Amino acid sequence: MEKVPMDFHTLFEEHGLLLKIEKGNSIFQEGENADDLYLILKGSVQISKETENGKELTLRICGPNSMIGECTIFGPPAIHTMSAKALMNTELLSIKKDNLEMLLTEQPTLMIEYIRWLQTEHLKTQSILRDLVLNGKKGALYSTLIRLANTFGKSDDNDDIYIDINLTNTDLANLCSTSREMVNRMLNDLKKQGIVSFDKGIIKIHDLDYLKKEICCEECPLTICRID
Repeated sequence: MEKVPMDFHTLFEEHGLLLKIEKGNSIFQEGENADDLYLILKGSVQISKETENGKELTLRICGPNSMIGECTIFGPPAIHTMSAKALMNTELLSIKKDNLEMLLTEQPTLMIEYIRWLQTEHLKTQSILRDLVLNGKKGALYSTLIRLANTFGKSDDNDDIYIDINLTNTDLANLCSTSREMVNRMLNDLKKQGIVSFDKGIIKIHDLDYLKKEICCEECPLTICRID
């Protein structure tokens, strides 16, 4: 599923600066000035926020064709409210805020595409926070599994869905804003019921409808119900 219009690819390719970030290194950190917008070309990026008690909450896992960054276009200077870290060797293109403002002003059609992308990003973030707050720990895990399936899921010969990204239980816990021990217990319960299974760090979902039914899924568009 294409997440960034092709016109934006062209914009970044013509005016962006190529960055190569090694696995585990930071792209930007919470509290730093937000002066750039980034387009991921290769790799995987974790977007996270540190809570008041020092716990890390992972809000997004972004792959190729995703834009990240919190620069306020046509607004006052801003700071990053989240941090971005490369989960593997990653390549990005970055554009400075001032340059992007000039380019968008010169291309009204591109400005409209940017506004549409921004609205979608807000809706995605709102839906994630809604599920974390309203659905409890179990609902947070179930909705996270659904989003992972929508974003990284692939079907096998049995029409089961396997999530094509390696995630530890600690990673899942950070996505669900809960403890690893709690995630372990809930995943084991799902495994006993035959809802999910695991193979070398890959999660396979056998009954996605069960997860949706348990959280009274509102069937949001797939452009919204994603983890990237």
